[in-house]
Amino acid sequence: SSGINAEYGGQKRASFLCILLVLKVIHKMPPQGSKKQRWYLGGIAGSGAVCITHPLDLIKVHLQIQKKNRNVFQLIQNNAARWGILSFYSGLSASITRQMTYSTARFGVYEYLQNLHRERGEVAAFHQRLAYAGLGGVVGAAVGNFADVINVRMQWDIKQPEAERYNYKHVVDGTSRIIRSEGIAALFRGVGPNCGRAALMNIGQVAFYDQTKDTLLRLELIGDNTGGHFVCSFLAGTAATLITQPFDVVKTRVMQGSRYSGVFQCIIATAKEGPKSFYKGFVPAWVRLSPQTILTWIMLEKLRKIFPAT
Repeated sequence: SSGINAEYGGQKRASFLCILLVLKVIHKMPPQGSKKQRWYLGGIAGSGAVCITHPLDLIKVHLQIQKKNRNVFQLIQNNAARWGILSFYSGLSASITRQMTYSTARFGVYEYLQNLHRERGEVAAFHQRLAYAGLGGVVGAAVGNFADVINVRMQWDIKQPEAERYNYKHVVDGTSRIIRSEGIAALFRGVGPNCGRAALMNIGQVAFYDQTKDTLLRLELIGDNTGGHFVCSFLAGTAATLITQPFDVVKTRVMQGSRYSGVFQCIIATAKEGPKSFYKGFVPAWVRLSPQTILTWIMLEKLRKIFPAT
């Protein structure tokens, strides 16, 4: 018990440091005047995208945690028959909150660091983009971890016996009840693998997107239009899914509840199920993440045209 508390205490302190970094970045945003992207548009685009892709995320979570080996179609049929179509939107408020915190922070940090290069009339090198995206992902995951915990629990609740359900009404209710019954440290369950996954996710979704877009535009293989944005975001979503799925499985299992005493115990237990266990839910993860990435970037590129860099 003391070991678990120490682990979550360390994760909580690390998360607070990341949150302070976000506030510092926002406070030191360069004044408007030179051509700088608006850092907050990423959270708006991510929130719009998740309203469409949330059912796919719920299916992915159920596949990762389930004890029976149902495939995607069997799980969808079972859930729809037992709980109805609206059950696929369980936890939507937490998903939107997560995007408004996680995506705003990850895009904000990335754009802030990119803007430092733009001020000098430079373009960040690929290795710099990788580092900036990774840092943005870590900060975003720490800031949005509480919403991720609530999201996983709300999505999994319908599969639990009634006596074991959390029955959160929405993200605010879930947050307050977790703090009262489990302590604030519980909001940071799984923050370690979540930050690792988010760093890789942001590298795949953001750095790869930017680099792919710049390369294909330079080679004149695409135009700077919706079609070109679709191609780049599709490739970025596929790359992100491949490199993040093992982290996603561990993160989901740890956040689901008290089944595992910590991250390392979860990794060991999952490994005993075989290497393929780390890629459980890969197909729905790809089916969810690719549309999520495509929609986020298409919406973000449209928002950038409506609210251009100044």
